[in-house]
Amino acid sequence: MPETPAHPGEPRPGRPAGRAAVVVLAAGSGSRVGTDLNKAFLPLAGRRIVTWSLAAAGAVAEVGHLVLVVRPEDAELAAGTVAAEVGAAGPAVQLVPGGPTRHESEVAALTALQPRIAAGDVDVIAVHDAARPLAGAPLFRCVITTAARVGGAVPGLPAAGLVPVGDVGPPAAPSPARCLTAVQTPQAFRAAELLAAYSRAGTEAYQGTDTSSSVEAFSDLMVRVVPGSRHNIKITYLRDVRVAERLLAARDRTPAEP
Repeated sequence: MPETPAHPGEPRPGRPAGRAAVVVLAAGSGSRVGTDLNKAFLPLAGRRIVTWSLAAAGAVAEVGHLVLVVRPEDAELAAGTVAAEVGAAGPAVQLVPGGPTRHESEVAALTALQPRIAAGDVDVIAVHDAARPLAGAPLFRCVITTAARVGGAVPGLPAAGLVPVGDVGPPAAPSPARCLTAVQTPQAFRAAELLAAYSRAGTEAYQGTDTSSSVEAFSDLMVRVVPGSRHNIKITYLRDVRVAERLLAARDRTPAEP
């Protein structure tokens, strides 16, 4: 599969080129959904799940590059979906073949962006799971602008009902200092440092569970937790699609939540 079967990822005519790139990961199978179709391409409120994220990211002025990572067998479907559902107002979408793991798919995206990073065209990269279609443009912009200022940003919510447990003894009492955080995506980081971290991870044969875990292990970037959204759910089972539809309908009736 060529890296750019649909659009080359250049800014569209008349749109200023932002210096952030957003990577949307859609190379998983989503087997727990219980369908033969990759869950990223399931229908959701009139469009496919993956294009909700592409549309939200593309609406952010700071974003000049969109990368969609897909399984090679989904290449034709992805190209057709992008052509049909991604508007002409935002950046074009570069399709990149993913790997067998999330980490390897991230590496594929970073490799595709490396020339732009070296040229200074991309200074922040946000990585997002296609399975979180309700992230919204304000959350994308928040993590991108925060990462540009401090180095990195991840959205999170307090993990209610959980407390840290030591190696021995009873669970520690909850306190602000011991509050656990449920981390979401998009996660954004300064591009050059992110690329260097993944290069070092490759040398160590390390595979992170998400982008922030690789950054934590192989960089000195300061990463700030910004407020996530309770609407930013992850589609894991088919019933989650129905929940997302209800949340989208509610969002249309009320002011948007970041």
